[in-house]
Amino acid sequence: MSNLHYWNYPTEILCGSGAIEQVPHRCRISGARHPLLVTDPGLLALPPLRQVRDGLEKAGIRYGLFHDLSGNPTFEEALAGAAVFAAGDHDLIIAVGGGSAIDVAKGIALASRDPRGLERFEWSQLIAHYPTLADFPQLDLPPLFVIPTTAGTGSELGREAVLTDTARGLKKIVGHRELLAACVFLDPDMTTGLPPALTAATGMDALTHHLESLFSPLHHPMSAGIAMEGVRLVHAYLERAVRDGNDLEAREGMLVASASAAVAFQKGLGGVHALAHPIGARHHLHHGLLNAVLLPYVMVVNRPALEETTARIARSIGLPGTGFDGLMAWLLELRARIGIPATLADLGLDSSDAEWVGEQALADISSSETNAMPLTASQYASIYRAAVAGRL
Repeated sequence: MSNLHYWNYPTEILCGSGAIEQVPHRCRISGARHPLLVTDPGLLALPPLRQVRDGLEKAGIRYGLFHDLSGNPTFEEALAGAAVFAAGDHDLIIAVGGGSAIDVAKGIALASRDPRGLERFEWSQLIAHYPTLADFPQLDLPPLFVIPTTAGTGSELGREAVLTDTARGLKKIVGHRELLAACVFLDPDMTTGLPPALTAATGMDALTHHLESLFSPLHHPMSAGIAMEGVRLVHAYLERAVRDGNDLEAREGMLVASASAAVAFQKGLGGVHALAHPIGARHHLHHGLLNAVLLPYVMVVNRPALEETTARIARSIGLPGTGFDGLMAWLLELRARIGIPATLADLGLDSSDAEWVGEQALADISSSETNAMPLTASQYASIYRAAVAGRL
């Protein structure tokens, strides 16, 4: 383990090439006898999952496998996974994949102890009943190991999961203090096969998390400092990772940027996420890609509240331009260079459901209440129309 970085924040984190070789050892010292692997179906035949399985098999650790999940995972998928967890008498969950697999793994952990937990610990309930971590009931959730294969969501270091309530057609945020992973393995070798387009979309997701955290009006100086470093990491490494998927330094830098985002956005998110959640739930589009497209359009509307913060960001990463205009110019150039579409129309959307999107964005209190400035449903609908039409 001498070549690995070891951090505790408070999750134990092993970072560096070869980190996943420590998974069997970590299983043994945790006392786990029969873990359940939770993964994206697209990873079933790919090297990252095969390496994890080979390591467990060589160590004589028997495991189960659950992969019945979608790109925008649902309550039903988490409940189905919880049934598999119980039927197999599993005692540890190992999530291998992107945000979808990690979120389902968290949903499985919660539902395995409380069949109604996905409703009981939805965001509106958290705000009403659990204002601090000490207020949560003790559930003794099964431990969670996380091996991210993308660098964008930050879910590996978060206490929350984003799952779709299919009955309402909406994404919901579910959280509990015990959903924090026991150990995270940030291994850049796990991300080298990620295609350029997905590298770009997930990387822009990480950037959006850091920027919206910095723009949030909440006071959380520790998260703000981490968010500023996250923007620096994306500025240094995202384009390199897209251009050369085997650049391990860039891959590791983006994994750190992604994981750091979950710590940063304790300060809050904002209008980009408030819009992306309902759009993604209804149209089944990639969350990071939606964030990447929407980000400049939301920033333009929020500009009166962003001038000081954008000036600090532009200075900290050495942009040639200054303030809001300098940061916006870099964002637009970066999106173009890494192949991010400029409009929602490029993703096949029109503005026919703009009013519904605006209403749902305002109702998404996990993000809308920490937007840089208060916006109305009508303003959110207007941002949506602008992003479809490409009006900046």
